[in-house]
Amino acid sequence: MAAPKPKSAIESAGRPLAAAIDADLRPPKAARSRAILTDLQAAAKEADAAPALAALLQANSGLGPFLAAVFDASPFLRQIALDDAARLAAILSEDPDARFVRLMTDVSAAWRDTDEASLMTTLRQARAEVALLVGLADLAGHWPVERVTGALTSFAEAAVSATVDFLLADAHQAGKLELSDPDDPSRDSGWILLGMGKCGARELNYSSDIDLIVLFDPERARPTDRDEIAALFVKMTRRLVKILQERTSDGYVFRTDLRLRPDPGSTQVAMSTPAAFLYYEASGQNWERAAMIKARPVAGDIEAGDTFLAELAPFIWRKYLDFAAIADIHSIKRQIHDHRGHEQVAVAGHNIKLGRGGIREIEFFVQTQQLIAGGRDRELRGRRTLDMLKILAAKGWITSETADDLGRCYRFLRAIEHRLQMIADEQTHTLPETEEGLEVIARLMGFKTVKAFSKDLVATLETVRDHYIQLFEAAPSLSSSIGSLVFTGDDEDPETVATLAGLGYRNPREVSRTIRGWHFGRYPAMRSAAARERLTEITPALLEALSSTDKADAAFNAFDRFLARLPAGVQLFALLGSNPGLLNLLTTIMGTAPRLAEIVTARPHVLDAVLDPAFFGRLPDKATLSARLDASLAEAESLEDVLDRARIFGKEQSFLIGVRVVAGSVSTRAAGSAYADLADLLVATLLDHVRRALEEQHGRIRDSRIALLAMGKFGGREMTASSDLDLILLYDFPDSETGSDGARPLSGSQYFARMTQRLIAAISAQTAEGALYEVDFRLRPSGNSGPLATHIRSFVEYQNKEAWTWEHMALTRARPVGGDPTLIAQAVEDIRAILSSQHDPKKVQRDVLEMRGLLEAEKTAEGPWDLKQVPGGQIDIEFITQYLQLVHGAEHPEILDAETEVALAAASRTGLLSPTDAEILLPALRLYQKLVLVLRLGVDGPFNPAEAPRGLLGLLARAGELPDFATLDAHVQATQKDVRAAFERIIGKVRKAKKA
Repeated sequence: MAAPKPKSAIESAGRPLAAAIDADLRPPKAARSRAILTDLQAAAKEADAAPALAALLQANSGLGPFLAAVFDASPFLRQIALDDAARLAAILSEDPDARFVRLMTDVSAAWRDTDEASLMTTLRQARAEVALLVGLADLAGHWPVERVTGALTSFAEAAVSATVDFLLADAHQAGKLELSDPDDPSRDSGWILLGMGKCGARELNYSSDIDLIVLFDPERARPTDRDEIAALFVKMTRRLVKILQERTSDGYVFRTDLRLRPDPGSTQVAMSTPAAFLYYEASGQNWERAAMIKARPVAGDIEAGDTFLAELAPFIWRKYLDFAAIADIHSIKRQIHDHRGHEQVAVAGHNIKLGRGGIREIEFFVQTQQLIAGGRDRELRGRRTLDMLKILAAKGWITSETADDLGRCYRFLRAIEHRLQMIADEQTHTLPETEEGLEVIARLMGFKTVKAFSKDLVATLETVRDHYIQLFEAAPSLSSSIGSLVFTGDDEDPETVATLAGLGYRNPREVSRTIRGWHFGRYPAMRSAAARERLTEITPALLEALSSTDKADAAFNAFDRFLARLPAGVQLFALLGSNPGLLNLLTTIMGTAPRLAEIVTARPHVLDAVLDPAFFGRLPDKATLSARLDASLAEAESLEDVLDRARIFGKEQSFLIGVRVVAGSVSTRAAGSAYADLADLLVATLLDHVRRALEEQHGRIRDSRIALLAMGKFGGREMTASSDLDLILLYDFPDSETGSDGARPLSGSQYFARMTQRLIAAISAQTAEGALYEVDFRLRPSGNSGPLATHIRSFVEYQNKEAWTWEHMALTRARPVGGDPTLIAQAVEDIRAILSSQHDPKKVQRDVLEMRGLLEAEKTAEGPWDLKQVPGGQIDIEFITQYLQLVHGAEHPEILDAETEVALAAASRTGLLSPTDAEILLPALRLYQKLVLVLRLGVDGPFNPAEAPRGLLGLLARAGELPDFATLDAHVQATQKDVRAAFERIIGKVRKAKKA
């Protein structure tokens, strides 16, 4: 390869840079060369350096073409030279090593007798000189790659150290910190700055960021206010970053990255050493082990930094090579191997750091060998890549040929990297896409043509790739068929972000950031390394499954909330990995059924029941549910405990019903009945507990009885996951009884009103476990203006004499769910008698049409998928049924049933409903009930098909027993027209009332 061939240190020592140029860089055309040199001479004249520069050009024939070539290719270096031509002349006139050493001495002392603004100026001017000196020494072939990276790192250390010393001295002078030696502020200060990555390995590239981990040792540091120690070091760290990276008119010193610290998303920029140890011991990740190989104290309290790393060694270096360690190493490989710029070796647009055959593969090749054997052999714990290649070969871990190949390739790729960056001072590793851009890089590398450069580059990349593949040919990959998915390191991988965007995630960077947060062990389920490894394995399938919901971000966020609540993760993640069906079911819930997602997020252990082989069989009957509820409540120690346990049981059982609907293992009709059975059981049980608690406080009313009636959807056994409970409490007691017999007696009406209040609270109050159901007692006589509980005689009298038609319509759905058998039987008989009495057909017709018109005016349907309110929707069918029951109940009591479908079917059998209308209304009712049940699982508000996830549309189509949603949508709208036509045939046309 035709990269520059630097002379040995002995040959180059003491020679001015202008006389040591040993690189054949092809200059630009003559006119361009003359223009560049003319500009330099003009700048030199302004700086009183023209004679010096002219003498250098005259004495060194190769200097002019060299400077023309460099400054033509690098606008950045040209501008530095023009800004201070005297500095350029001085650099060219001296031995670069001697000048660099002197410059570092000045930088190291820059903290003394200065202020923050002056320090910032000094460091930025020094940075400009370093950039020019190092760039020219590199391009001239005077310094090898190792010297270039070492010099860049030395400047970083000097700049950071000077800043640290300045800040420590400033804190000391302000009385916030006591220093052991104000003339050497860092010594024994307890402030530790670890250089990471290339900074720690003394391998910084030309425009590198510096990666730091900032710590403080609370045992060594001596703040004047120990309670403020963390705040003090955090503040100083923020000032350090500002001093180094804030752009001023003089530029910047270093972009500074602190994100390699433990769990950067939730920790301060400086953390105590005990906190860091605790993190690495409990949550340290594989990639952090690899990153810590290169960690080195670069500034601050060096002794404390060395002590910290020595104590951290067991985390980095495993004493024995066991299967767990091998799995860890393969885990790092799977993550870093997939973090690349291109799948194939390329030239134009290739990323020479992350791409196939790039610098990262050489570094990881070395680091992996170190992790394997460094626990037993301390000589393998070095930081520098080139040094470690030699040691690995000497120790027999790799062949000498491999070490030579990779060393040569590393130097070649690093030289390209430096030239890419020195063009415009950009932190880039990607080769230009254009021929013109590649031609610039080829010239700076000493090649005559792009073709010759490309040939050597491809050969280099293929050599690295081949050695890398041989090392890991048997290792599994985290590559997914859907693209690159890498969540290691401290920043978002661009290819991973692109993959997530391609899957349909609208905020892919946030998704990537969240997943990286999982791996920091922020959630209890992710604390163990085994859990993180299992989750890593299922992540591609998980992300793909979540994206299939079409609401990928919402589904992902729901899963994240689920993870946050999960107490432990290893078993579940392993189970999901081996059971794709369960994984798909879980992601379907997250993406299409927010109500179910809320339950599984709050109570992850509900999934245990899903794993039961019997889960996908028949729904448990009421007797089985009752036995389970009794067993759960038997351990309750108070009424409050009963309420919490009832909520847990109710939400879990409701979840399991909903999951069966989503999974397609039960029909929606069966699910509606199951929801009603569950509510029956819970309400009756809570009524018993409330009654007993009331009796303990206020005694009993002798021979009193109660009957609890379910109304509305609850009474009609047509419940969904979101249904509230319409209830009426009836009571009776002998006229001779005036009140209860307890220590705190209540009158009869007070007693049963108090019982009703407590029942409402028992069902709907927000406890630690939330609410069970919303409760509505407005269907009682006189509505909200009437008493909460009603005497049976008053109830019957009101219904016979005062009730409106709509109240009798509501009464058609009354169904007893709890209380005393004798009063229940009496209430059923009384209600049947009320409904069987003669009703004026014309009045009923007029009242029904008026009420339907009012509803349409007050609650306008939000489109055809407002299945309840829309003309031709559920309300029309319910009103038809109730109209028939009131008008014909006296002659045909068999149609008096609380369930709408049963009542309609009976009306059809008796001839009250024509066959044509029955064929429209019964299928329509079943269709609406199925669809509403699914919608209540999948939508919190109005349903808009255009915004709904694909999974929900599929569930609706399946519930409607049609091939796809488009067909279902057309069928629903046609059904609504038919139902409204039937409504008008049976009752009459609706006149829409004006809004009140």
